[in-house]
Amino acid sequence: MALVTLTARVDAHDKIDFDNFCSTVGLNTSTAINLFVKAVLREQRIPFEITPNPDPFYSERNQAYLKKSLQELRDGKGQPHELMEVADE
Repeated sequence: MALVTLTARVDAHDKIDFDNFCSTVGLNTSTAINLFVKAVLREQRIPFEITPNPDPFYSERNQAYLKKSLQELRDGKGQPHELMEVADE
């Protein structure tokens, strides 16, 4: 079977992180990408769920933290303060 080159553009930091990950699991980048291609062809779908990245503010963990903090304020443990805006860098 003839081999061809597949070219994809990715963020430079993502490529470094991906290469490092592949190395830690005993693969090279080309083998990992070939595994993905074979899985797509075998399953006729992307082999993992693709969902929008939810806002972490609404995560169960953060909501539990906020409820606990609010209860602490109501119990007199702490002081409310004004929201401070932080300039983007």
